[in-house]
Amino acid sequence: MKKRMRMAAAVMAAMMGMMTLGGCGTASEKSETAALTESQAEGTDAKQAPEDGKSQDLKEINVVLDWYPNAIHTFIYTAIERGYYAEEGLDVKVRFPANANDALSLVAAGKAEIGMYYQQDVIQAVANQGTKIKSIGAIVQSPLSVVLSLKDKNITGPENLVGKTVGYGGTALSEAVVKSMMEYVGADASDVNLIDVGFELMSSMTTGNVDATIGCLVNHEVPQMEEEGFDVNYFMADGYGIPNYYEEVFLANNEMIQQEPEVLEGFLRASKKGFEDFKNDPNGCLAILMNNQNEENFPLTQSVEEKSCETLLPLMESDEVPFLTQTEECWQENIDWMSESGLIDKKVDVSDVMVNLQE
Repeated sequence: MKKRMRMAAAVMAAMMGMMTLGGCGTASEKSETAALTESQAEGTDAKQAPEDGKSQDLKEINVVLDWYPNAIHTFIYTAIERGYYAEEGLDVKVRFPANANDALSLVAAGKAEIGMYYQQDVIQAVANQGTKIKSIGAIVQSPLSVVLSLKDKNITGPENLVGKTVGYGGTALSEAVVKSMMEYVGADASDVNLIDVGFELMSSMTTGNVDATIGCLVNHEVPQMEEEGFDVNYFMADGYGIPNYYEEVFLANNEMIQQEPEVLEGFLRASKKGFEDFKNDPNGCLAILMNNQNEENFPLTQSVEEKSCETLLPLMESDEVPFLTQTEECWQENIDWMSESGLIDKKVDVSDVMVNLQE
């Protein structure tokens, strides 16, 4: 689901302590605040560790995350800790967004080299604002967003939403998703009472103010709810007339793609090595992330993050689809659906929103 929904859930969780994204960490340096251009995005300068131990002239690369460190970022911190970016001549600085759209806006403005963002937001930014950015690799091959409810509500599919109240983060995307779902099962969007609950996606459900929420994540809120002792049902927010989409992508601006593709290629190669380690040794890599968590703003719970990683790993790569793969077909399907749903002002070419730099 869209970035703002995930941000809403994450902010709510950070504020209420209901949700904690799991972590991973070995002995890399603890996160410390660092300024990133005028937005004052926070960040951590994790230690680069070239295997030869020699000093190197490394090119600094700022990578703006979608949110504070959690399980989905494990491979990045692993690649930093184990020197994979340094092997490519890169000094990767991880930055946390000070504003919800920093990962996109800072990259578009040339104030950061790489951002971690959301496929449908990239399409909207290019189609509606003419933003000069492209995706360079898909981090998760399928959605993580779910329609989540307490088990006693007996909501297991869109047909069970008829006559129900659903909380959402107030975005046009969630409205379009609900509309598509209901039409797919022969109902109407008006059959669902949508309530904008802002940041209160979780609490609005657990207190009974809504029957279900749309925008929570299968790898975050679901294990956290179970950790808190709640029995839940959920179903994914794709299908039902909604195309598969990449939950998150790496993006860069068009100028850098044209002028320094080798830098981005090196970043992707090192990221793949970090993911390979994560896949083969999830517990060891979780240790790395835990040491890089932002305890002040977003403390992590080990057990929740372990479950999160179990959910994420098969969605980030499969036997048929290697990590960071993205296809023109997936982008085209989402462009078409977003155009039909009125989410973008005009259709754009696939080449305007994605590029494959990998060998």
